[in-house]
Amino acid sequence: MSQCVAIYARVSTPNQTQAETIEQQIEQLQTFVKQKKWQLNPEHVFRDDGRSGATLERPGLDRLRDSVRMGEIDRILITTPDRLARNYVHQMILLDEFEQHHCEVEFLDRPMSSDPHDRLLLQIRSAVAEYERTLVTDRMRRGRLAKYRGGTLLPWTRPPYAYRVNPDSPRDPSGVRIEESEAAVVQLIYDWYYQESSSLCGLAKHLQA
Repeated sequence: MSQCVAIYARVSTPNQTQAETIEQQIEQLQTFVKQKKWQLNPEHVFRDDGRSGATLERPGLDRLRDSVRMGEIDRILITTPDRLARNYVHQMILLDEFEQHHCEVEFLDRPMSSDPHDRLLLQIRSAVAEYERTLVTDRMRRGRLAKYRGGTLLPWTRPPYAYRVNPDSPRDPSGVRIEESEAAVVQLIYDWYYQESSSLCGLAKHLQA
């Protein structure tokens, strides 16, 4: 009896480079299916373009899970564990769910059997990968914060009204300049606000008028 095979591919961002990457994933998985002489129906090619692996809310993954739950698939092929999920807890949730419905999962770069040692090794690798990602993210955040405090990096990605930045270095404070025509409007706003019995609500109505 032939197996009902499905493949799943995912990338986090929908730009051209990543789009090529997801096509490469699918090509690699389809080649593996042909080598095994399995049958792959077009409706069993699941993909998530521009979807983060940090969440389980993905249209392609939802369709895959529904197909597994309905007993349509016996085996799922994925290139790497982080294409399924970046969070190792999410990986375990999905793997246990597929196992409950008698569906095997095979990662091309890390073949895994039903041996408990293989499952433990996958958990360890995923936990280490998640730790490294968290460490890098935190270091980048702390680095940006230090630059903000040191005045070498602008804290905003879009300049406030009446300011302009150097388009070649939009986060460089030295490239900030004042747009005089808009600055005049800001000066008027302050002048109006300093008038007696002025309020922010009244100022907003005055500007709208």
